[in-house]
Amino acid sequence: MRLHHVQALALSLGSAALLAATGCGGGTHGSSSYPLDDELRLNQVQVLGSHNSYHIQPREPLFSALAALVPPLARAWEYTHLPLGEQFETQGVRQIELDVFADPEGGLYDERGGPKLLTGNGASNVPELREPGFKVLHVQDLDFESTCWTFVQCLEDVRAWSEAHPGHAPIAILVEAKDDPIDAPFESVVPILIEREELDALDAEIRSVFTEDQMITPDDVRGDHATLEEAIREDGWPTLEVSRGKVLFALDNENRVKDDYVEGHPSLRGRVLFVSARPGEPEAAFVKLNDPIGSFDLIQQLVGEGFLIRTRADGDTEQARTGDTTQRDAAIASGAQYVSSDYPVPNPAFGTGYFVEIPGGTPGRCNPISAPRDCTSHDVESPDFLESLDG
Repeated sequence: MRLHHVQALALSLGSAALLAATGCGGGTHGSSSYPLDDELRLNQVQVLGSHNSYHIQPREPLFSALAALVPPLARAWEYTHLPLGEQFETQGVRQIELDVFADPEGGLYDERGGPKLLTGNGASNVPELREPGFKVLHVQDLDFESTCWTFVQCLEDVRAWSEAHPGHAPIAILVEAKDDPIDAPFESVVPILIEREELDALDAEIRSVFTEDQMITPDDVRGDHATLEEAIREDGWPTLEVSRGKVLFALDNENRVKDDYVEGHPSLRGRVLFVSARPGEPEAAFVKLNDPIGSFDLIQQLVGEGFLIRTRADGDTEQARTGDTTQRDAAIASGAQYVSSDYPVPNPAFGTGYFVEIPGGTPGRCNPISAPRDCTSHDVESPDFLESLDG
């Protein structure tokens, strides 16, 4: 069952009471609408995520050319997401993923090599791509269509929906900083290498959109503890009472980029994004485990220990084409808090009806591994209490 559009509450005494209970910009402060908010914690929920949440499949004639020349790429890229606010509103998505490329001078991704090779014209005609700042796309020159062209624009879309729905469950934003060149039979953009300067700029762009009290940061979670892992194991994540209406960020990258992000910021002091770190690392709080079948036992163990986990229900359109729900069902049963999919709704072209939803979610649900027994999905987020200011 898809999440129905939440109707605007009447501007009446009941609406005023809701505003007083939820507060503007996050935190219900003991709202009677959510009686478990001072007990239920951020890691004790499970929500739906979208993979490459900005993505629009390549347009013609590029898509047909890719299908003829490199069929696996065309198959993997044949999915399109709604704009971010519509995903939150109509599909119940509460975790998104954004791929970002550094472009401090602006214009680096304004010309597209694939269309230029096919038609002689590679101009994007997108003014936002000429502005300085991180750009949001999947693969330069080939798979670049997006519902929001700049990182700041994407974040502003998230903020706009969040501010219009102040009682929402926290939204997690996974960010992958990309700098890989591609091997193509034409002159292609060589991305700017992601190093510490670019990662500092990434934090700065996030802070240009969201204030500190609109975010859940590593500093918030660590508190007075020496490390994030110690904080998670001893105190746990913040309650929903102080988390509603807020966003948190996590870095998808591992290895070199992750190391650069952590360097000079022990246990992520002063940083905005959490990183994927295993128990034993001082930054351990969030863990990316994309294979819910091979990592099923580990995911359940880490969820039980208080860590936030992101996993994937499907990949490269394969499950949507075959209708195989094995990975989807394992992802949901694992207890991973963020179950990411390319298909919050079916693709009619595939004819399998495959899609992903959180069972009984409104839109999220109580975590099957870690939530208190008296928790219900309406304690996580209830359409009855989610105000829509935009009608």
